Amino acid sequence: MAEPRVLHVITDPRARGAQRLARDLHGELSRRGQTSELVALHPHADADPADPVAVLGPSRHHPATLRALRRAAARADVVVAHGSSTLQACALGLLAARTPFVYVNIGDPRHWTSTPARRLRVGAFLHRAAAVAAISPRAVELLRTRFRLPARRLHVLPNARPAERFSPPAGPAEKAAAREALGLPEGGPLIAWIGALSPEKRPDLALAAHTRLPEDVHLALAGEGPLRERLTADAGPRTHLLGPLADPAPLYRAADLLLLTSDSEGVPGVLIEAALAALPAVATEVGWVSDVVRHGETGLLTPPDDPSAAAEALRTLLAADRAPYGEAAREHALAHFDLAAVATRWQHLLREVARDGRRVDARN
Repeated sequence: MAEPRVLHVITDPRARGAQRLARDLHGELSRRGQTSELVALHPHADADPADPVAVLGPSRHHPATLRALRRAAARADVVVAHGSSTLQACALGLLAARTPFVYVNIGDPRHWTSTPARRLRVGAFLHRAAAVAAISPRAVELLRTRFRLPARRLHVLPNARPAERFSPPAGPAEKAAAREALGLPEGGPLIAWIGALSPEKRPDLALAAHTRLPEDVHLALAGEGPLRERLTADAGPRTHLLGPLADPAPLYRAADLLLLTSDSEGVPGVLIEAALAALPAVATEVGWVSDVVRHGETGLLTPPDDPSAAAEALRTLLAADRAPYGEAAREHALAHFDLAAVATRWQHLLREVARDGRRVDARN
């Protein structure tokens, strides 16, 4: 029997968070010969205008967007809704449609369902999904208890990245070349920070931790967002604002450590990418970050909103032999977060959902 046709739905065409996992999974399924299509609910000003991803409508819940979603879903056997913004669109747009949808929970639902009204609304949408894929076993348990979802609909499918895209630097020369290409200083320790320049990611905490480090340590922040103007004003001479990077791999090769300072996360893709590149990390212990960063083995975990603790952890790793941390990080990431293995698990789930959907059609 042929593999089911898949429609991946993302919020907008930017390559970040849930969108990046969707793009990678879509690419891997297509590479395997499976029919896979990727669409975005609405445009975004920061998206690459040359990006070929089809945009369905003017906004995520506009009637024209939902009608276009329903037409696109009719060409597929299974729809995969990536990220919280796509959940409502698929629950409403595919109401009474023949095509079932799978919802991919990326973040921590405690963060975006903090009020009773939100929990009630999100719970109703989640119960519309044929299956819910969560990126951590702890997320599955939280979804089950918080929204009373049946265990048979919940599946653990980790966040993942293609290992070949994030190989470690071959040696000092490749590291130096990566720094030169990014316009970064050749000498001195370099800490990388990658993410949206938004309040929940706390780039301000990265700057505060950096000011507590020795004067030869540089900090490179890659990303775009509403805090950019403020960060530019606060940045010192050893802070480098790189803007958004189409490919973050060179920054991982250029850096000595990755820093993650978020107040809320699921299983961040940047930690997986850094681990595959054998780059140790200092990260706030929020969400399911510890699925990737094993404290004392692949990096160090710190409390959120504590720049002194982050600075101390950075000092500890900068003074240590980081090679064992990097090797352990890459080994752990290859074992748990390599896209090739995770995509195979996705194919099993997609077959199961498509098969159950056909059974429902036959009964009707």
